[in-house]
Amino acid sequence: MTPPEPRPDRPGLSRVHSVAVVGVVVSAGGLVLAARRRDDGRWEPPGGVLEPGERFEDGVVREVHEETGLTVRVERLTGVYKNLLRDVVVLVYRCSPVAGTAGPREETSAVEWVTPEEAVRRMPPVFAARVTDALSTGAPASRAHDGHDLV
Repeated sequence: MTPPEPRPDRPGLSRVHSVAVVGVVVSAGGLVLAARRRDDGRWEPPGGVLEPGERFEDGVVREVHEETGLTVRVERLTGVYKNLLRDVVVLVYRCSPVAGTAGPREETSAVEWVTPEEAVRRMPPVFAARVTDALSTGAPASRAHDGHDLV
């Protein structure tokens, strides 16, 4: 993904932001679904960029299914995250599985149910925070990051 063009009328601001959605899928037993990306090998919750005209929750259901094979029910918004370097805003939702069997797909080389502690251990800090926030009972988090670490 190439960075958006700068706005000449407002230095430092981009013309566009991408909007992505992520589903932190939690099983009835409290396990978290983790997916390893084929392109960079990182473990993270499944998600991706919204399609034009797509609603947030519909995008979460689509992305989780595309990357894991599971159909999920979206429960609630748990956080909003901004990648300051790439101008991407990500909405993260806690989800529960309703159908299907989790497994790798075109974009994922592995999909596993792991404990929350294992998810945090495997994932880069920004993705681990998404899991931790999704497991919290508090208000949705609002965080900024550089693509790897919270800032």
